[in-house]
Amino acid sequence: MFDRTALPAGPRVISARHAGARSVSMAAYVLAGSRLEGPGEVGVAHFMEHITFKGTAAFPSTRAISEAIEGVGGSFNAATDRESTVYWVRVPRRQAGRAMEVLGELIVRPILDSGEIDHERTVIVEEIRSYLDDPAEYCQMLFQQAMFGDGPLGREICGDEAGIRALPEAAIRDFWRAMYRPANTVVAVAGDIDHGEIVGLASTAFGTGNGALPGYAAAPVLPAGPRVLVGRRDTTQAQLGLGVPALRRDHPDAWTLAVLNAVLGDGMSSRLFQSVREQLGLAYDVSSGLVEYADSGVLEISAGVDPEQLPAAIDAILVELAKLRNEQVPDDELERAKTYLAGGLELRMDDTRHLASWIGGQEALHDRVLTLDEALAAIAIVDADSVRRLAGDLFHDDALRLAVVARARHLRGLDRHLRLPGGGGR
Repeated sequence: MFDRTALPAGPRVISARHAGARSVSMAAYVLAGSRLEGPGEVGVAHFMEHITFKGTAAFPSTRAISEAIEGVGGSFNAATDRESTVYWVRVPRRQAGRAMEVLGELIVRPILDSGEIDHERTVIVEEIRSYLDDPAEYCQMLFQQAMFGDGPLGREICGDEAGIRALPEAAIRDFWRAMYRPANTVVAVAGDIDHGEIVGLASTAFGTGNGALPGYAAAPVLPAGPRVLVGRRDTTQAQLGLGVPALRRDHPDAWTLAVLNAVLGDGMSSRLFQSVREQLGLAYDVSSGLVEYADSGVLEISAGVDPEQLPAAIDAILVELAKLRNEQVPDDELERAKTYLAGGLELRMDDTRHLASWIGGQEALHDRVLTLDEALAAIAIVDADSVRRLAGDLFHDDALRLAVVARARHLRGLDRHLRLPGGGGR
């Protein structure tokens, strides 16, 4: 499914041939996220992602960078996470060289102009304000704090307004100099293009450069924050996030957890959608999802509900957790969830961007790169006993954490509902 080359003192290059594809997608993962930030530089990883787009050696302005990709019909963007920052580009096959050149410029040769850095502070402050003004985003921020505490995994990736305004310019330059090294980068490519050609393009675009990267502090013992965190907003809908500590990224039970999550809240056939929305009419949006880091993880349920129905919605969600813990998932339901999960993986592999993300994310962050067939085999062997055993390990009262954003009068006494029915002890 893929070919891999580690360039000496350069990026690791991984590619998947997609015969007949007219597009080429490239994803460059820099192994530097907000978890590597030190004291006095909170928000610097995300700031770095922003400022690279303000100009590079070959493309000295935002417009020049944009026109280099959009001018040939392509698209591109970037995102900062806690353990990596990814830059991606999708272009017609004949423009593969240009796409690789732009990625190399953004990561290895940004200008880091002082005026642009000062200008971008205001832009990032507005981004932070937009999240705080969005009840669903704000609820996610509170849930991360409730689960991970006030350390690097619990705080907002963007930082806060005061910290961004005070972030030293030298901290931004130092972060780039230490972290944005060619050897600290994974370049993933999917399309109808030869691996040897890709390696040549990456070698030219990124060059070489190594350096000693600092490690990050271990994740705290979870849950690490308050049992309930609330945010007061004058909204007509309440947002909630409810979850438990789960598994680290490459845990042996990772695929069992993925199947459990599919049964619980992934898709319209899931238990949460069918019970909380279809049967009880308590929510329009309700779903569950997984957050995975190198040494910790979380299963979280998110929903938007009528504020008057907050207690009922929390109770209904906890009923579903207790059922997974106490009862075997019927064979036909388990098979549907596994087929849904496997089929979703197969369908995404037809798109070059998803394929590049699959191989690049695994190469950058996982212990090994799985082929699609290996992933499908791992899903196939998950059984009902394993799902129930894992649910029993994860779902208990002490593990539960809740975040809610709503009007003040709806936020009182929610902790009383944070109990699994039928006894929530371990």
